[in-house]
Amino acid sequence: MDRDEDFTAFVHARSARLLHFAWMLCGDKGQAEDLVQTALEKAYPHWDRARAGDPYAYVRRAVANHHVSWLRRRMWREQPVGGSTELDQSTRVGAPDGAGAMVESLAITSALAVLTPRERAVVVLRYLEDLSEKETAAVLGLAVGTVKSVTYRALRKLRTTSLDPSLIGEQR
Repeated sequence: MDRDEDFTAFVHARSARLLHFAWMLCGDKGQAEDLVQTALEKAYPHWDRARAGDPYAYVRRAVANHHVSWLRRRMWREQPVGGSTELDQSTRVGAPDGAGAMVESLAITSALAVLTPRERAVVVLRYLEDLSEKETAAVLGLAVGTVKSVTYRALRKLRTTSLDPSLIGEQR
């Protein structure tokens, strides 16, 4: 398979999961689409290097890096008011159709809204992407100890919300 076909196959196979990851990071479907698009644009010229290793991890890291860059720029520029609270079912990887999945998605979204952007990124990477503390630290460019303390604070906040505890999981 040539380079372009491989990249196209990757985009078709992984774009829904990347979009879900980006949406969980930022909480806004439009911004999530922009993050994924930008990450894919940046990954394409380096596709030979990306596909030699783990292409999903490569692009996921690019999404996380672009999100962090956006947050840094936003701190002194615009401050959006409100955000999307609806989750398009196409971004929900592996979710069955039905009200139960939508209620769960909205509950998770509402709970994540109480977290700071850094806490949200750590929780999404640790518990939704199932990365280790070390992997999460590498993706976000943080120390492992920072990931541990941010995770602790975020889980403590989440436990005070009305979210069903079974959706949070145990701290690792």
